[in-house]
Amino acid sequence: MIRLSREATALGAVACLAVLAGCTDNSKGDTGDARHVAVESSADACTLSAAEAPSGNLTFSVKNTGGDVTEFYLLAEDGLRIVGEVENIGPGLTRELVTSAVPGTYVTACKPGMRGTGIRADFTVSDSGEEVGPVGDTAAAVKKANANYKAYVQDQSAQLLEKTQKFVAAYKAGDDDQARRLYTDARVHWERIETVAESFGDLDPRMDAREADLEPGQKWTGWHRMEKDLWPHRAKGYTPLTPAQRATFADDLMKNTRTLDSRVQKLNFTVDQIANGSRGLLEEVATGKVTGEEEYWSRTDLYDFQANVDGARVAFDGLRAVVDKNDPELGKTIEGRFDALQTLLDQHRQGETGFVGYDKLTPEQVKDLSNAVTALSEPLSKLTAAVLK
Repeated sequence: MIRLSREATALGAVACLAVLAGCTDNSKGDTGDARHVAVESSADACTLSAAEAPSGNLTFSVKNTGGDVTEFYLLAEDGLRIVGEVENIGPGLTRELVTSAVPGTYVTACKPGMRGTGIRADFTVSDSGEEVGPVGDTAAAVKKANANYKAYVQDQSAQLLEKTQKFVAAYKAGDDDQARRLYTDARVHWERIETVAESFGDLDPRMDAREADLEPGQKWTGWHRMEKDLWPHRAKGYTPLTPAQRATFADDLMKNTRTLDSRVQKLNFTVDQIANGSRGLLEEVATGKVTGEEEYWSRTDLYDFQANVDGARVAFDGLRAVVDKNDPELGKTIEGRFDALQTLLDQHRQGETGFVGYDKLTPEQVKDLSNAVTALSEPLSKLTAAVLK
């Protein structure tokens, strides 16, 4: 999830995330390749080695020279839609964003401290005259993967809309037991496509911000505001929302969910977006779910955990034919580590589709899950480069 303020969470996760998406201790610097852009993110600057690159497969090598965890984004010309991102770059570390870019105007952004709109600048992708994207035999497999993933995301968004309607109806009616049951049921569909939902930078903070994410003066709305109202036992001196307040928050969530679905239904995907999305969903697990901070009030983090893994695996499975052509050993490694992580998750099931509360896990069980996520994230970080060969 795009977080507006999450320093404590991110700093606690740096050790786990050091291997994500090709983390290294040294920047590659100037490689002489016009499609390789070195980025230096400090406390108060976002310096790129070039403000322009030719269309094709671009690599942004982002080194954090500041003292806080940072993020880097390549945004569309409107400055809202996310084309590609790398998150949770610890101090002194370098991570890469690999993406395929067509000619046009873009916006780059570094977010030291992972807050606010970031330090932004225009970035131009010139026309290289080369065809952008896969060609030959690979092109057919990519076309199929893109179409299948589009159908999957649209279906998940439609289910999110339907189940959110049921959730807000129960919540507004004061049927808290039913609302609590529907809360996890609906959010599964959000979590499966979380990186797609995040690509609309205006919606995510309104729909999925946690209380700890808020900046001074920011109004707290969305899922987690109602989560606290439904599970207030951890909140000392909490005053329940009035029926009118409940209706306001519920209607706002419903409005934003409809907007999200209308946008999702118009989306098309590229193979690098799918691969980066798979990696991004595992990062969501590492920074929020495995730490138990995503569902702070309800303790339903394992439902979100499983949904993120579901979405990441669907994306990977859709790309498997391309991966097997370009790097078959990588495909086997990723599949094996998905299986290992799923085996651990299955140990914490309750009933056919449920999970125990996250507070029921022992520190050793949390560590095992964290290690499995890290083990999967390392090869998954190579997926985009493999499918863009």
